[in-house]
Amino acid sequence: MLSLIGVAIIVVGLALRLNALLVVLVAGFASGLVAGMTPTEILGALGQAFTDNRAVSLFIITLPVIGLLERNGLRDQAEHLVQKLRAASAGRITLSYLLLRKVTNAFGLQLGGHPAMIRPLVAPMSVGAAERDLSEEAVASPRFKTLSQRIRVLNAVSENFGNFFSQLIFVASGGLLLIKSVLDKSGTSVSLADMALYAIPTALVSLVVVFILCRRLDKRIQQEHRLLREEYPASPSQATPASAPDSYTTPVTESHS
Repeated sequence: MLSLIGVAIIVVGLALRLNALLVVLVAGFASGLVAGMTPTEILGALGQAFTDNRAVSLFIITLPVIGLLERNGLRDQAEHLVQKLRAASAGRITLSYLLLRKVTNAFGLQLGGHPAMIRPLVAPMSVGAAERDLSEEAVASPRFKTLSQRIRVLNAVSENFGNFFSQLIFVASGGLLLIKSVLDKSGTSVSLADMALYAIPTALVSLVVVFILCRRLDKRIQQEHRLLREEYPASPSQATPASAPDSYTTPVTESHS
């Protein structure tokens, strides 16, 4: 039972919302000590594991670049661009990104990710589409803040679905190679092409699921737009021109007695 002490430490640490890195290190040291390893051997094992998997941490290099782009107005420009596209909605932008993610994954291209695409581009563009034709008071309201969080959640879902449920379509992906090596060691011979073929239905099902979620999100935005425009009417200077009707709401004719 003591050999599972590391698992218990991780569960308790994450449940208490402690620092994840610290919890994992403590769990690793505890497991090593229970296994009879010396502190020096534990440090050596951790260092060897980091060296063998150092490519995993390459994404850290992109973080300063993304930060500089955001500081110089990348997110603001993305919002302004999408607000000029009348046909763009939060659901359509999210679904378009999902399709792009799946196509690039099918060819083995890792074009995307939460820090590289979702946070600096997709999320601001989706929220910017939802802000279109709303007054400043409506955008700053708690109702719209809640709506924007829903939009960002679906953006993150599209990244996860596009990556996890499509990366095995590429026959030379690391996941397929790992599965094949395990099957070969167990005496089961399966070709990479056959395994990639079985990954296609999962990718299609995930696409349908996100499509439904995007449609529901756009309908939710339409409803919230109506409520926000009733609660926070736009000033005459912010009113939508007659030549550019609101893509989320239908015009309401006011009757004067």
